[in-house]
Amino acid sequence: MCKECVKQPYPDRFRMCLDSGAFLANMKFCSKCQNMDLGVSEVEKSEDEDDESESVEYNHVCKQCSHVVCRHKYEFWLEEGRQEYKMDCLLCGFGEDSISITPFDPRKASAFHAES
Repeated sequence: MCKECVKQPYPDRFRMCLDSGAFLANMKFCSKCQNMDLGVSEVEKSEDEDDESESVEYNHVCKQCSHVVCRHKYEFWLEEGRQEYKMDCLLCGFGEDSISITPFDPRKASAFHAES
């Protein structure tokens, strides 16, 4: 991982969780060759049907000199009636999200009734 290639290491992306792509607005330039041409290598995907989970990992690399900028990790899983997402990457940042898979979301309902 190369902190010299990014403007801000691990920016907070709140609920944004990407399983592909790159947050190019956070890219300074390749610290080895000063180019901005970013690509992806070593994509690893795994799915577990029993556990109902998925993970994706890949490297952000400079297309010109093959310098590895960082490792991107994305996870998805089901937990207690919710879809859980997590992203962790030096370039793209850190993000987490949780979405109900049921028609009635008790978390949102309690927040709505608390405001009344």
